[in-house]
Amino acid sequence: MKIGNYIKQAEGYTAFIPVPFPPPDLLICPPEILTKAATAERLIGKLDGITHILPDANFFLSMYVVKDATSSAQIEGTRATMLDALEMNAGVNTKDTDADDILFYIKALNYGIERLKDFPFSLRFVRELHKELMTSARSTHFADPGEFRKSQNWIGGVSPSTASFVPPPVLEMNKALADLERFIHNKTLMPIVQSGILHAQFETIHPFLDGNGRTGRLLVTLFLYEREVLEMPVLFLSSFFKKHQQLYYHKLNAYHYNKPWEWLHFYLDGVIETANQSINTSKRITELREIDMRKIQSLGKREASSGVLFLQQLFKNPITSNSMAVSTMKFSRPGAAKLIDRFVEMSILKQLNESATYGKTYSYDKYIKIFNS
Repeated sequence: MKIGNYIKQAEGYTAFIPVPFPPPDLLICPPEILTKAATAERLIGKLDGITHILPDANFFLSMYVVKDATSSAQIEGTRATMLDALEMNAGVNTKDTDADDILFYIKALNYGIERLKDFPFSLRFVRELHKELMTSARSTHFADPGEFRKSQNWIGGVSPSTASFVPPPVLEMNKALADLERFIHNKTLMPIVQSGILHAQFETIHPFLDGNGRTGRLLVTLFLYEREVLEMPVLFLSSFFKKHQQLYYHKLNAYHYNKPWEWLHFYLDGVIETANQSINTSKRITELREIDMRKIQSLGKREASSGVLFLQQLFKNPITSNSMAVSTMKFSRPGAAKLIDRFVEMSILKQLNESATYGKTYSYDKYIKIFNS
């Protein structure tokens, strides 16, 4: 089976030129791929079911997004952590940090989820997603947000001649993108298999000057969401790709060398592992919520009522302070201070900088650790 060919260009370097896509053989999966795909889809269904019975599921979703955004940005060299991003998002830590890479990813994913409610998954959608991801974001060079490249790019090395991989030149890229858009609307394959091929082919085409990896990883979740395999976008593979980063690159390279099944085995293993981990995370969140709700309900009636609402907010953003509680929860300043003190006493909140005496910041530490584990 041919995904493409390495062809020497007039300029002297060798570029990858995709064949008309998809090649017919790619639509006929081997039995072992189909078996693994069936397991993956069963686990996705189980995860989707669990998230439906999660109390305050929309609050938890934001943390899944932060975790994926952090891993995806770290693959591209971002050193910021999940906590850095949470602090920056809360306005607590605004020092010079590359955590804004993570926040732009979150912004792009949320944009994609909303956009797909009334707009088709298409090349225009991909360009819009890239624009949200890259406009005003930190990048190593001019990214031309929302526009497919008009010049040759490459991966690794200082020029196409020394690169580890050279994607198709612009003319061939545009042909490959047109094929990819038609493939998106082809419903021959199981959606989970199609999402894996979509990611690999997108990374092979590499249609943007920068941000291809992050955009391509966003497309996986958004494609499954658009196909209604996921009713809530809670399957995020970036943590798996980050954990096995070198193997991730190796398997994408195998795809370029006309070994798509090798890539798909790796990809489906990632779906299975990630779905299992997300199922476990959902269960641990539920257990933590029940424990902390019991603590809150032991307070006086008025304080317990405010405490429940405050806990919901912490599931969405587990970094807080007195001033944040006042502005987001509309508490009085003394009421916010008293409730935060109660949450610290009950070991729900933990002060981030224990030496601080003014402008104290707190974290829902046990909740963050569930996502970091």
